[in-house]
Amino acid sequence: MLHNLEHSMGMHSYDLGMNHLGDMTSEEVMSLMSSLRVPSQWQRNITYKSNPNQMLPDSVDWREKGCVTEVKYQGSCGSCWAFSAVGALEAQLKLKTGKLVSLSAQNLVDCSEKYGNKGCNGGFMTEAFQYIIDNKGIDSEASYPYKATDQKCQYDSKYRAATCSKYTELPYGREDVLKEAVANKGPVCVGVDASHPSFFLYRSGVYYDPACTQKVNHGVLVIGYGDLNGKEYWLVKNSSKLFTGWPQTSFLSSFSTITLKISGFPFNHISYTPGTLGIFSISCFYLYPRALNEFCLV
Repeated sequence: MLHNLEHSMGMHSYDLGMNHLGDMTSEEVMSLMSSLRVPSQWQRNITYKSNPNQMLPDSVDWREKGCVTEVKYQGSCGSCWAFSAVGALEAQLKLKTGKLVSLSAQNLVDCSEKYGNKGCNGGFMTEAFQYIIDNKGIDSEASYPYKATDQKCQYDSKYRAATCSKYTELPYGREDVLKEAVANKGPVCVGVDASHPSFFLYRSGVYYDPACTQKVNHGVLVIGYGDLNGKEYWLVKNSSKLFTGWPQTSFLSSFSTITLKISGFPFNHISYTPGTLGIFSISCFYLYPRALNEFCLV
């Protein structure tokens, strides 16, 4: 394709490849991927207290501290919001108890409708956290496995694996605060614009699409950051399989310098095979949950 020819000539920093989404229209792809439902009356509750004078580490990767579970694949269910939420809480569970437990995204898909979530038709991470808070827990993935479809709620407190006391929201578009939160608190839920063909046909390299907007439609999890040749990047865990044949247990590092328009420059410079981890232009909002000091474990 023309893009890859131009890439070979140094005109682009990434190349594209055919995958299972290649014969679908953009509208059809987005019906699968556009599942982040920002509440119409949502008002940000900024409770994070930033310390702008703090010296942060040059790089952070929460996988190295055992705080990130394996990548899951959401399939044809619009449950990105649920995977983003459980990923953040899994890290807090590990930090509080020393145990890394996969939490049930299906629990959120099936049981949080009264909070405004629509199961496989989309949802939002704040509503997922509020459900866990009010429900006084969430089941483990082992006891409540993912089915990629809407089901009757089957939550059972006997299999409760974690609780959540509160969640904290970060200021809109503040890359510095996001970096501070990732360094000090753990992985952070993030909304992104994943609506562009270059995004879902991406194969390798440093991804950048200037058409990226602040209209977020997909939920992911920032698990770290770093610097390569003077340029900063984010490490992002995703739940959408973007390329047929890529292993589902790998990670991709994404490189982003957030401007006023919130655009990103992802890439895969670390020696991990590209898989279900995404390449996104980070946009709109950031938040992370704070777990209770004690968890009700299986």
